[in-house]
Amino acid sequence: MNRRLVVLTTAAVAVLVLVIGAILYPQFAGNQRAATAEPVAPSNLVRFNSPVIGPQNAPVTIVEWFDPSCEACRAFYPIVKQIMDRHPDRVRLVLRYAPLHEGSDRAVRILEAARKQNLFLPVLEALLAAQPSWAAHGAPNLDIAWQAAAGAGLDLSRARADAQGEDVTATLRQEMTDLEALGIAQTPTFYVNGQELVDFGPQQLADLVAAEVEKTN
Repeated sequence: MNRRLVVLTTAAVAVLVLVIGAILYPQFAGNQRAATAEPVAPSNLVRFNSPVIGPQNAPVTIVEWFDPSCEACRAFYPIVKQIMDRHPDRVRLVLRYAPLHEGSDRAVRILEAARKQNLFLPVLEALLAAQPSWAAHGAPNLDIAWQAAAGAGLDLSRARADAQGEDVTATLRQEMTDLEALGIAQTPTFYVNGQELVDFGPQQLADLVAAEVEKTN
């Protein structure tokens, strides 16, 4: 990735990590599935059209099921970037959509429209930066999300039409099918080379990635 992060400052990351550990972790701890001996089948984790950040042929793949409206996903974005920066050319991030909050499916449509203009990453970062304004649970305001996307350079007239395309609808349908097949009910949910991050946390994710990178050396 060659774009500067616009989502959080380093200080904010530290604060958000503390929030994750103190507040969000209990949500995950009570809902963790037992780890399996075998990694999950790749067909359920990565589709041919899944967004990829980082080297396409990297030997280590982080798959993140994320919801554009999810506060923890927003907090983890710079953390994942930092983990990737520790292992240049060795790690890629595959993003899968888990639109579990109200309005998140429409945010996914914005992201998919942005891909058609080769603006996925800047629009993703713009939506995450503006998330507190548009993603209020129970009352999402997608007009603000569209405005944020426009600020990242998105051609709105074209994007609004593309967002309603049958291909985008099919992508959302496939994401939900895979989401249900894997039994994922919380975001973010991470897999590293097919292994689920069961013991949830920033350091645990970093350790699992490092262990997989070590195997490739």
